[in-house]
Amino acid sequence: MEIVNFTPLPAFIGGALIGLAAALLLYATGRIAGISGIVGGLLAPVKGDLDWRIVFVVGLIIGGLIYRALGLAPGVEQIEAVVSTPWLIAAGLLVGIGTTIGTGCTSGHGICGLARRSPRSLVATLSFMLSAFVTVYLVRHLFGA
Repeated sequence: MEIVNFTPLPAFIGGALIGLAAALLLYATGRIAGISGIVGGLLAPVKGDLDWRIVFVVGLIIGGLIYRALGLAPGVEQIEAVVSTPWLIAAGLLVGIGTTIGTGCTSGHGICGLARRSPRSLVATLSFMLSAFVTVYLVRHLFGA
């Protein structure tokens, strides 16, 4: 396996910024920076709980656009899905079901939950990481993709 565009310093800085943002959100508002929960709150809004969610999601999008506009994403000019649209839709639905069953997503459990030493988040993180390892193994070695 060849690692393409290995960039440990930007990855380290990005991880630190994600951690800092999650901590600031938790300390400033008492809210968890889990994307599925934040977006879920946009889909089923509660009065007085919408503004910060919109700002958070818009910030994610604008942050990515600024990063790219500053030329800090070399080699990432175009991201192209290598599967068909029906597979992408099915995968999105499965992720939505998984985050509902697991009461959170990778960012909520893996970043925020583990930082708070939540046993539930540890189990969730181990579960989705194991599932990812098994899926990659099956797809690459047994199904030949």
